[in-house]
Order: sequence, then C-alpha cells, then structure tokens
Amino acid sequence: MKLIVIVVAITLVINNVVLINAKIPSPSMENTLMVKDRLFGFRLAYGINLNLFGYEISEKFKDPDRFDIVIFKSPDDESRLFIKRVIGLPGETVEIKDGKVYINDSSTPLDDSFIPEKMTGNYGPYKVPENCYFMLGDNRNNSNDSRFWKNKFVRFDQLVGKAVVRYYPSIKWLG
Repeated sequence: MKLIVIVVAITLVINNVVLINAKIPSPSMENTLMVKDRLFGFRLAYGINLNLFGYEISEKFKDPDRFDIVIFKSPDDESRLFIKRVIGLPGETVEIKDGKVYINDSSTPLDDSFIPEKMTGNYGPYKVPENCYFMLGDNRNNSNDSRFWKNKFVRFDQLVGKAVVRYYPSIKWLG
C-alpha cells in the first residue's frame, strides 16, 4: 500500500509540475504537428507556473526563444490549451505585410520556410507588452492565433510548457 501511495504521489508531481501530455486538436500547426499527434511539454522550460489549491505561483527563469513551440492557456479562455509558435518577444513590434512577418520595422522578414504555404494578408503592427508573447500557428492561413484573439498576447503566467517530444500513441509497441 505504501508503494502505491509513493507511485501516485510521484506521478502527480511529474504530471502537474514537470511534464504535460498534450494532443493536437486542430490543423493550425501543420505540417510541423498534425491533428491527433501527441506531444510532451516540459513545464519548467521557462519557469514555474503553478496553481496549488487556488494559490498561484509564477516565477520566470527565462523568456521563450523566438520560434519555440509552446503550450499555453488561451488568452481569451484560460480553460483551453493552445499550441503555437512564439513569434514576438516582450517589447518588440510585430507587423505582417503581404504575408511576411517583420520585427521592429526590419527590412528583412523572419524566416518562415517551415510554414506549409505562404501566409496571406496584412496585420498589425502589434506592440508586444512586457512579460507577453505574440503567437502564430505554422499553418497560418488556418490558425486561430494572436492576430485574431481579443487578447492579442500570451502572458508569461499563461505559459504551460515548451513542446519537447512528439509521439504517436497509435503505434503498437512490440514486446
């Protein structure tokens, strides 16, 4: 009985403090992540964001890097988790002109060679507040992301983790 309690306690700590297991629900990150793919996220990649019995703990160790794929609470409905790519960092200005992303009025757009098709449209400029991030899906013409949210930016305390391992639960393991 004691062993079962220890195993349950360790599992709860790992699942609520160290790792998150997430399922890709939409095509917004295709072709990087496909619908129904699963992935593990590392909850401690950027700091600690915990809610323990109504007491919130948020301590930043570092900012995400541009292009990191992160799991976060939706800025418009924190009961929903989203998975997107970090594009704009705190203090930056993000503007999309003719489907290309520019940071801080640069004349050179960001490298978007990983997106499946050229993005259409013009958006912004968006000034990213301190402690916040601007997110885009890789499948930009089919993504509900910072461009369309009521609350355009993801706060640090809404970050859940950094996507680190993609796996396929439908694979039948031999042995």
